[in-house]
Amino acid sequence: MFRRFLSTRPPPRPTPPSLSRLLMPVTVALGVVVAYRVGRMTSPWSTASTTPVADVDPPRYASAGDVKQAIKEIESLGVEVSSSPADIAHHTSNEFTPHLPLPEEKPQYIIYPTSTESVAAVMKVLHRYSVPVVPFSGGSSLEGHFYNTRQGVCVDTSKMNRILRVNHDDLDCVVEAGVNWVALNDAVAPYRLEFGCDCGPQGQIGGMVATNASGINAVAHGSMLHNVIGVTAVLADGTVVKTKQRPRKSSAGYNLTGLMVGSEGTLGIVTEATVKLHVKPQAESTVVGQFASVRDTTDVVSHLFRLGIHPHHLELCDADMMKCFNYAGYTPSDGTKWAEVPTLFIKVGGISKSVVKEYVNQIKEVARQHHCHRFTEAQSQTDADVLWGYRKHAFFAMLDYARHEIDPDVRVWVTDIAVPVSRLSDTLAQCRALIEASGFESVVLAHAGDGNFHADLFYTEKDEQECKRVVDAMVAVGLANEGTCSGEHGVGNSKRRYLVDELGGAAVDTMRRIKLAVDPKRILNPDKVFTIDANDDRDY
Repeated sequence: MFRRFLSTRPPPRPTPPSLSRLLMPVTVALGVVVAYRVGRMTSPWSTASTTPVADVDPPRYASAGDVKQAIKEIESLGVEVSSSPADIAHHTSNEFTPHLPLPEEKPQYIIYPTSTESVAAVMKVLHRYSVPVVPFSGGSSLEGHFYNTRQGVCVDTSKMNRILRVNHDDLDCVVEAGVNWVALNDAVAPYRLEFGCDCGPQGQIGGMVATNASGINAVAHGSMLHNVIGVTAVLADGTVVKTKQRPRKSSAGYNLTGLMVGSEGTLGIVTEATVKLHVKPQAESTVVGQFASVRDTTDVVSHLFRLGIHPHHLELCDADMMKCFNYAGYTPSDGTKWAEVPTLFIKVGGISKSVVKEYVNQIKEVARQHHCHRFTEAQSQTDADVLWGYRKHAFFAMLDYARHEIDPDVRVWVTDIAVPVSRLSDTLAQCRALIEASGFESVVLAHAGDGNFHADLFYTEKDEQECKRVVDAMVAVGLANEGTCSGEHGVGNSKRRYLVDELGGAAVDTMRRIKLAVDPKRILNPDKVFTIDANDDRDY
């Protein structure tokens, strides 16, 4: 009965461990590493509130073969796709940007959806294959917003150009992203209405929302942020989001509309927008005042505001810009030339001609007090339209002068600094000193009523780095005067380097956190506004 305890047989040999048991610690370790890396790359599992770029791995995008397969699927949906050289070139660059894209920075395909639903269907395919996507509308942006820094595709919403509804009594309308703002104004003009923002004439609503554009009207109506009631946007994975209903005020939930405005296509593709309309004044008048100094012009602006006079347009052109106007033939209707001195172009409106006349009289008196030596009033609406046409097409007057008098291959570095109005004169003086010391020729145009100015430098390719140095110094001056590097053009990839200086690293890291929350694959307009890749060390 005790045999099993007293047996002389050797004990059983232990069973050798299986391969799976041997590999288990390695598997667990690899799982931890992978989870950590994925957590770093997509960030939603991190407990931190912000995401420094050092905490994310480089994004992984589709291979060339994957892109081709995605395009086949999109074409099978009946969505138009183009890869013609002309289309690719049109969606690669324009003559307005201060820097050119690198040779490889061009889209492989252009996709033309025609509705919110088709944008959503397209994005679902592109998201599945991790294809980088650059949204595109009018193509007139200045900061490299639509440069294809990653090998991917461009989604062009310009064929979504319907005005869906005009709500006359509510003074708003619902439009698709491809509606041009000039065409919108033409459509509502018979009802004495107008849209509040007036950027470059090529601008379309989708791009204007994306960049928080504004223009000459901003002194009266504000930027796109103040003129957009709500948007419909398609997120990176094809989810369709409507940010707000139509009331002018709402305290319901997060302000997703404000989040989308100015996000430059990095959070979603805007497909529709409900925008405000404004009633045109019953009567208007345009006046031009020429002054001895820039200080005089900015003093006039502050004086008018303190009197409670808020012009509809309030634009400043410096002496160099007036020289360009004369050179290009943009001259007064009386056959004379402009004095080449700082000049204010002002439009006022009101409920009657008598009210407007009183405004003009007060403006004239304020101008006289600040050393105005030439004050003229447009004698007809045609004359007024011509004057504002000069201002709207100032860029072409600049190019006309520069290409004939500086260099046929001249480029223009357009800046977009904005400061509090009380700081405008000092900031302009400091920037003028930097420009004069550099030897570059320049012009200054300013939306003087909101402190936003464009000190634009003429340069050639060989002087690009020196021009960049001067621009960097001017932006530093703007920031030191409580300003911003971009009043209305946006950041794109050309102003990314200024954003941390302006807002601080924590603010930029918060933006990156938001980006990763809604676009963890980072396929929407990569490398714009801020870096999404620690290996990205480009200036632009």
